Amino acid sequence: MDKNVLIHVRGLQMMEPDDDQEPIEIVVPGQYYFRNGNHYLRYEEILAENSEPTVNYIKISPTGMEVRKKGLVNMHMVFEPGKKNMTYYTTPYGTLQLGIAATGMDLKETEDGIDMTVEYSLDMNEQHVADCCLSVRAQSADSSDFVL
Repeated sequence: MDKNVLIHVRGLQMMEPDDDQEPIEIVVPGQYYFRNGNHYLRYEEILAENSEPTVNYIKISPTGMEVRKKGLVNMHMVFEPGKKNMTYYTTPYGTLQLGIAATGMDLKETEDGIDMTVEYSLDMNEQHVADCCLSVRAQSADSSDFVL
């Protein structure tokens, strides 16, 4: 896969079992690197008008995924099957303690792309708040068959 990629991030939080939530999705240009058996993605997003971009780093491996945000919001989420990882989600309005327990992972790698889906349980201040799904797909920016 080329260094310059298009990254599609799709997140879904199910607060209630029969809840019809709309997913949050973005498609952004970014950079891709492969080192020591791990896939790395980097992209920027603007979270608020007139704010500096928030830089996102994603590390994908066959055993898990990490998502870091640095900027207007700061966090480091670690998704590992069979483990509950604690983190802090810092915003201009305050800090929340989050617990993340991955319940399922699926990694698909091709010559021109990578696709990782993680299902997880989300706790906030030690209380279960949602079952979530996060999907990250990256393909070469010049790929003619990029699909959402």
